[in-house]
Amino acid sequence: MLTELRIKNFAIIESVTMPFAPGFNVLTGETGAGKSIVVGALGLLVGERAASDLVRGGADRATVEGVFDVSDSPSLVAALDARGIESDDGLVVLRREVAAAGGRARAWINGTPVTAGVLAEIGRSLVNVHGQHDAQALLDEESQRRILDLFGDAAADALRVANAHAALTEARAAIAALQRRREEVTKRADYLQHVAKEIGEAKLLVGEDVRLDDEARRLTHAEELRALAGEITATLDGGDEAALRRIGHLQRTLGALQKIDPSAVRLQELFDAAYYALEGLSREAEAYLASVEGDPSRLDEVDRRRDVIFRLLKKYGGTIAAVNDAGGDARTELDVLDTAALDLRSLEARVVETQQALRTASGALTVKRRKAATTLATAVEQLLPELGMADGRFFVELMQRDEIASTGAEAIEFRVALNIGHDARPLARVASGGELARVMLALKTILARLDNVPTLIFDEVDAGIGGKVGIMVGDAMRRVAEHHQVFAITHLPQIAARAHHHIVVSKGAKGGVTTADIGVTAGDARVEEIARMLGGDAESAVSREHARELLSAVVAPLSPPKTAKKRIVK
Repeated sequence: MLTELRIKNFAIIESVTMPFAPGFNVLTGETGAGKSIVVGALGLLVGERAASDLVRGGADRATVEGVFDVSDSPSLVAALDARGIESDDGLVVLRREVAAAGGRARAWINGTPVTAGVLAEIGRSLVNVHGQHDAQALLDEESQRRILDLFGDAAADALRVANAHAALTEARAAIAALQRRREEVTKRADYLQHVAKEIGEAKLLVGEDVRLDDEARRLTHAEELRALAGEITATLDGGDEAALRRIGHLQRTLGALQKIDPSAVRLQELFDAAYYALEGLSREAEAYLASVEGDPSRLDEVDRRRDVIFRLLKKYGGTIAAVNDAGGDARTELDVLDTAALDLRSLEARVVETQQALRTASGALTVKRRKAATTLATAVEQLLPELGMADGRFFVELMQRDEIASTGAEAIEFRVALNIGHDARPLARVASGGELARVMLALKTILARLDNVPTLIFDEVDAGIGGKVGIMVGDAMRRVAEHHQVFAITHLPQIAARAHHHIVVSKGAKGGVTTADIGVTAGDARVEEIARMLGGDAESAVSREHARELLSAVVAPLSPPKTAKKRIVK
């Protein structure tokens, strides 16, 4: 639960610390004093969008910090541990900071920097904010379905239906795709067969084009190549004046030189290397000369093969690999005509299987929903008189769909008949804002035991009600507080009087700048605040007596709240 909220330089708030207690907490104050700012600060703390205009004028940054006792939430402690964040003595501190320059925001959990996404994820598991717009969410069929499934413990069943529907959709899509592909291949079959045959018969080899180009060049210039190779062999070893024979005489000269100076052995080594290299060159030139032949028939054959390759490269790609790939793709597409029938039978069998799985899953879900619809309707109807709607009737309608959807075989619709003699109609068509808020509160009261979020914030959900109904709403919130910490921002004294813990926000000037201040009120001070809210003179004996009556008329109190842990967070 939330034990303390600290706000600094946020909107008109300079610096306040709000202590919270277990049970039912309320925040009251004059219109415009800053009650909604507190909700805004809480929203920022749990990951809502940050903006520079949230920073108090003249300050360089705004800070919101919340201290939560999570000693009764082992799953949350485990989630923090998984992110490397330790909870000190069962406490978690969320901190959000917004800079005035550019609106840049930073976030921490227990002093560890985190992203806004992580802060929001952890924050949503700690605090749930319900405003007037949340009552409007009751008009949405998805929200109504989610409430019914939560109440009926059918969330897992709904997930199975969604998964089965997704599998069926996937199988049907695969059939449609295969049929489209088969139709396309059928239209292109003649062309694909031509491509596959043309490329297949060519039997192109990677690198073949380069090898043929080289061969064609040698065949075209065969006479010239023979002449050049012949010149090399003649120069090296073609007679008495050839290079090898002339330098062979140097062997005797080098021998004589070494007899006189043995250190000249290096000259011998160089001579040997040069002589053997020239010998090798001569042999290779002779072999090359022997290999070069003018063969016009072979040249014609090479040119024809090069023409085939050139034509295929131009039609199907710039490389032999690309041409071969085109042939392979054509054969693969043609294979569809051979395998499509078998594949379609397999997919159709899969559709039948997933249809049966969907029917089974949706049937189980429908059973749970029908049972939950009756129980939920009865439970809400029992609460409506306590919320000022004595003649109210509440219905949960399950309307059969023509085809099972991803959300089940039926659409869900909440209907009400709030006055005698009126037929039940969809909630969106008959309920006022105040009535919607009370229906939402009735549902929240019923679902409270199922909701794992420890702290619930109600932001003026009492709009449009008053008098005795206000007392009823206050009692309902107090009942919700048996299972959650509840924090309500209200303008109704009837609701404020039902709280265990009463906080008052006031607006004034400090240093010539408007600021909001917050303090806990109790005893006579609380009597005065309730008297003010009643619209009378807070000093009036009549108003004060009325306030005391409201406070003393509270239904049987809850067990004394346990002492909340606190610590100083720097």
